Amino acid sequence: MNLENIIPKDGPSIEEVKKYIEKYKNDLIVIKYGGNVFIDRNIFNNFIKDISILNKLGLSIIVIHGGGPRIKKELEKSNIQSKFIRGLRVTDEKIINIVENVLIDFNHDIRNSLSEEGSKAISINTKENNIIEVIPEAEELGFVGKPNKINIDLIENIINENFIPIISPLGLGENNQTYNINGDTAAGAIAKSLKCRRLLLMTNVEGVLDKNKKLIEEIYSSEILEMIKNETITRGMIPKINTCLDAINNGVTAVGIIDARPKHSILFELFSDKGSGTLIRK
Repeated sequence: MNLENIIPKDGPSIEEVKKYIEKYKNDLIVIKYGGNVFIDRNIFNNFIKDISILNKLGLSIIVIHGGGPRIKKELEKSNIQSKFIRGLRVTDEKIINIVENVLIDFNHDIRNSLSEEGSKAISINTKENNIIEVIPEAEELGFVGKPNKINIDLIENIINENFIPIISPLGLGENNQTYNINGDTAAGAIAKSLKCRRLLLMTNVEGVLDKNKKLIEEIYSSEILEMIKNETITRGMIPKINTCLDAINNGVTAVGIIDARPKHSILFELFSDKGSGTLIRK
């Protein structure tokens, strides 16, 4: 494999890539890409390029995407006001149809963009190759589900064929009813089922910050719990952190919260000593 032809000039050094590539060779990496960072098409294109590079390097990658901003835009077009309970969108029949269409459309966008980069990807959603069985999250939320069972055989078959599974945060419940799933929750459930080496949550913040707003590069779960207690970590970061803790307590080696905005942040996270963002270990 000629790394010079694969690794971009502004990416990690070839020496570092060589060192780390062996480390991940036989492992699974789950990457969740938040909907908020996908609004900017340049960031989207950088992400697609990086995923394609990982695929060309022979790494086993599973991608799960969000879609919040796109869903919001579509609902606004239909004059539908969203109501949120505990950060989750209350989803009735009309809303779930819009959510499903938006997420599947987005899923195909990712698949087709990867295909243009020369990487083969397969769509996984409620209409094609569904792998997530759900139970309702709470009655007041309507069609919002939490993963109950993941079909890991299908994911493993896709990876063994050197395809990249692209997974929408949707699942099927009783009577084949579609449910929306929080993206981080879906990613955590898949990472746990596969006992993967890494779960990377790509987002639009630097990572976990300390009291002085400085980035913490690596942290253990006990320290994280302390930071929630003393309110260094608050609000929207708490559900994300809970997903991370749940994953590392259930077979995932480490979880990274990564800023998707800088170019090649995934490559620097996996193939450099410094990494990018915050790595959380048990």
